[in-house]
Amino acid sequence: MIVIKKLLIAAYLAGSLGSVALPASCADIIVQIAPPPPRAEFIPPPRDGFVWVSGYWEWRGNRHVWVRGRWLRERPGYIYLQPRWEQRDGRWYMEGGGWARGRDRDRGRDHDRHDRDHERMDRQAR
Repeated sequence: MIVIKKLLIAAYLAGSLGSVALPASCADIIVQIAPPPPRAEFIPPPRDGFVWVSGYWEWRGNRHVWVRGRWLRERPGYIYLQPRWEQRDGRWYMEGGGWARGRDRDRGRDHDRHDRDHERMDRQAR
């Protein structure tokens, strides 16, 4: 019941803001229903200055709705983190996607060790 109230409040606020865009990560989405498996998408060839964001399931109106993949303009010094669902304690939590500084692949959880390990692996692969 609390989750529904949060969603209603978020929907009311979003509607009252008109064209103001808020990042997906500003509100926690918690549901009992697992998202369906990802849909197969045609991934177009790379484009200079753009990052491909794969499609994902978003929770809207008490159901999962597929959001198609799209191109986003690249942001130098940042990486894009895909929106994703994570299961915890029998519930599904939506972590909104967005831009993170540098190589923050773990969304800030263990920045130093985790990101240094990935940077080292990237250098070794070159």
